[in-house]
Amino acid sequence: MSRHLQITFDAHDPQALSIFWRNALGYVHPGPPGGELPADVDPLAAWDEFLARIGIPPQQRNTRSAIEDPAGIGPRLFFQLVPEDKVAKNRVHLDIRAAAGLQGAERMAALETECDRLVALGATRVQRYEPEPPLSAGWIVMTDPEGNEFCLD
Repeated sequence: MSRHLQITFDAHDPQALSIFWRNALGYVHPGPPGGELPADVDPLAAWDEFLARIGIPPQQRNTRSAIEDPAGIGPRLFFQLVPEDKVAKNRVHLDIRAAAGLQGAERMAALETECDRLVALGATRVQRYEPEPPLSAGWIVMTDPEGNEFCLD
């Protein structure tokens, strides 16, 4: 039996958080149901038009958002509006494998480069952990724009 994985984020601004993760991971926003989306059409604008056409009021259009791996390999990420704030450390988090196969200074330099790119997108750097061979190759802890922890690994 085949299983597909979707990871769901609670969010105050589902669309903004989905845009951050889309840019962080190289994912795409799928178009609305009912047909293929032309390559030159912004999927978020297409969704707004679709929701308006089916009578969803503007104040209810940012209650959910989703992104998908364009190669169809990675899990779908879903973002849903919730009223409450994040109050504790995540018990589950994502690791972005930004330096697979690299070791030592070369690995940490690659992680730093990716960290800088993600900070420019709205992430926050939390802490760098140095390599401690043989069990740890080093990593950087970060948070997304809504405070969800993730690691550059």
